[in-house]
Amino acid sequence: MSEELDAVLAAVGPRLRELRRRRGVTLTALSQTTGIPISTLSRLESGQRRPGLELLLPLARAYRMPLDELVGAPAALDPRVHPQPFNHNGMTVIPLTRKPGGLQAFKQILPAGLADGEPDPRSHEGYHWLYVLNGRLRLVLGDQDLVLAAGEVAEFDTHLPHWFGNADARPVEFLSILGPQGERFHVRARYRPA
Repeated sequence: MSEELDAVLAAVGPRLRELRRRRGVTLTALSQTTGIPISTLSRLESGQRRPGLELLLPLARAYRMPLDELVGAPAALDPRVHPQPFNHNGMTVIPLTRKPGGLQAFKQILPAGLADGEPDPRSHEGYHWLYVLNGRLRLVLGDQDLVLAAGEVAEFDTHLPHWFGNADARPVEFLSILGPQGERFHVRARYRPA
């Protein structure tokens, strides 16, 4: 067995004793609730008996707590992605993908009045798709000055100088997908009303 598991199992007995005492329960009362003999409970709490599921499950039920909390099991690694937002030039950026290379997706939030200054278009390697969720996004794209409303989309090669900001005094939220140069969406299904 691993050292970590041995340490958790060695701590179960004293943990159970402390839990029982904190709750003001006697060994006799706990024995009646769980059906576990008093002598077994005593040996379990003193570390003379190794805890098994046949003992721990009734104890978890009696104490009304999850089994891992009862034994003080270490937290399991969480496989879900928990994106950490960051600020970039006053804008909140929430990563939606974690795969290095390829397409990168972000939710971006421009607070109200962020883009009060003069646009400063920039270019870089790649391809960009924007989808406006809420608000109105001002997009300067080459020599075009566009305003995109909620539900509107823009797609462009990022070698073309571009800049975006608030179109008015309200905040704007949009999705951005950035891809490598030459990357394009591949539309496989398209709904066309009859």
